[in-house]
Formats: sequence, C-alpha cells, structure tokens
Amino acid sequence: MAIPDVRRPDERLNWATSTPFLIVHLVCLAAIFTGVPARALVLGGVLYAVRMFFITAGYHRYFAHRSYRMGRPMQFLMALGGTTAAQKGPLWWAGNHRDHHRFADTDQDTHSPLRGFWWSHVGWILCDRYGSLDYDEKIADFARYPELRLVDKYNLVGPWLLAIGCYLYAGWAGLVVGFFWSTVLLWHATFTVNSLAHVVGWRRYATADTSRNSLVIALYTGGEGWHNNHHYRPSSARQGFYWWEIDTSYYLLRALNLVGLVHDLRRPTRKHRLASRIKDGNFDFGMFRAYWTKASGAIATARADAGERMGSTRQSLDEAVHSALESAEELARVTRRTRRAGFAE
Repeated sequence: MAIPDVRRPDERLNWATSTPFLIVHLVCLAAIFTGVPARALVLGGVLYAVRMFFITAGYHRYFAHRSYRMGRPMQFLMALGGTTAAQKGPLWWAGNHRDHHRFADTDQDTHSPLRGFWWSHVGWILCDRYGSLDYDEKIADFARYPELRLVDKYNLVGPWLLAIGCYLYAGWAGLVVGFFWSTVLLWHATFTVNSLAHVVGWRRYATADTSRNSLVIALYTGGEGWHNNHHYRPSSARQGFYWWEIDTSYYLLRALNLVGLVHDLRRPTRKHRLASRIKDGNFDFGMFRAYWTKASGAIATARADAGERMGSTRQSLDEAVHSALESAEELARVTRRTRRAGFAE
C-alpha cells in the first residue's frame, strides 16, 4: 500500500549520526566471545520487560496521551526509567508520537508505513528531519517541567548507567547479552508497532487511518498490538478493550493504581466499545483513503512512464480522486460528530 516516496534531503540516512545505532547491533556479536550464561539471559529478559513497561506505560500512554495521572516525583521516575531504553528522551518521543496521531497515514505522518517498511520501522529515526523537536509547540504541557527537560536533554545518562550496572552485575556477558541484546530486541519490538501494526492484523473500528489489532504484537510489546483500539480511543490507558485482549502494561498500571502511585486510569465505556465498529456498517474512511492514495500513486507512476500523453487523463483522474477524498472526509466528519453527540446524551 505504498505511495510514491520522494525523499527530502533531510530524510536520507545520515551515516554519521546513525553509526552508534549500527555499532550497538554489531556489539551483540561479541556474545561469541563472552558466552551466553543463564545469569546474563535472565538479566536481559528482566531488562526487556521492565524497560518495555517504561516505554509503553510511560513514554506512550502517559507522556504522549495523558491516559492517567501521577504525581511529579513518579512522573520524573517514569521519564528517567524510559531513558534506559535508549529511545531518546520522553519529550522527544511523545512529541513525535503526537504528530503521528495528528497526521496518521498522511504525508505529514512522522513514520507512516505507506512510505515503506524501512521508513516506518527505523528510517525516520536515522535521518536528520526528526533529530530535534520544538517542545513548546509539540508538547508544551510537559515541557514546562524543568526536570523533564533535563532528563530529555541528558537522555543518554540512563543507558550508560544501566550498561555499567550490567557489567558490574554479570561481567562482560551481562553487558553484551543482558544490556545490548535486550536493548536491540526492545528497539525492534517497539519499532514494529510503527511498521507492522498498520499493515498486519484486523480492524474493529472505522478510524481515519489504517491501524490494526494484532495479538502477536501485543504479546511482545505489553499490549501495544491492539493498535486499532488505540487509534480509536488514544486517551485510554487500556488498549486491550476486552478481557481476552492481553494488555500487560495496563495490568501493571492497575496494580500501581491500587497502591496509589498512579490515578484516574482512563478506560473505554461499553458505549465507546460498541460504537464505530466496521461490522455495524460504519464507513471505514481510513482504508478508503489508503486505497485512493495507492491509486493516485499508481497514476503518477504511469504518467511518468507514459509521458505527457497522459496529461489530460491524469488531471481528470486527480480531480476525481480529490473530489472523492473530500466527500469521504466530510462523511467521516459527520459520522464522528454524530458519534460524539450520541456519547454526550
């Protein structure tokens, strides 16, 4: 479902700034020399699970979507813990993610899979375009906390301290297997939510994007695989809407809520869960737009191949596509207004 992908100069791979990312992958091969003892494997497994929670529950559900509340000290600890995953700071991560939701599956989407697997998986991170972020514009609500700006600015301190701790605990194997293996696995597990969760799986709700639900992705990401649910109700702390939709990040948040460390977990009501379902005949604008975008891209490619002979045909088809998209968007807006009015009753 790819669209014609013309890279801006600042969207090309920057080999210089991407070198550390590539070196981390190569370091994993050092396990040939250190061995893979059980102690290091257990350490890696624990670090993967704990840091996945900091990313899913902290960076994503809290900083990006404010799906629950917590006090300032706990907020600081969640931000600091998230940095140990080596996915940059909480403000950078959450600010870019908010743009993904604001422009999902359009040409302004930070990491749309419509631009191909590589781009949505890791290409957008390794280019210069998204290297910095205007925090006052993108995430002013959290950027007002000086301690969060500090954590974000010095986001490499967390990974370095954790790496040193792994070495002190289990030697070179603890560093290579415990830290580097789990970090690389954590990276790519998180990245697949961007690259695969809009491509693989099934859709329950008619959203304005191509998000899907996937049990497999949910199992190794702490519940992030219920991506269509999430795009339908992004402010919900619970992404597995039903008991059979495993969401371990939410279970842990419930436990923290019981002991008073987090508060006001947002959950979808029964009315929300039953609304806007595709099987009930709701117009699936997200998939409609994706198919029209694909068709438009095919036309552009055909025109380039055929030359100016297709000029007038291209213009007519462009006008038809544009008109169809405008009509579809209006229908989607009316549907959303009707749904909100129903919720307010």
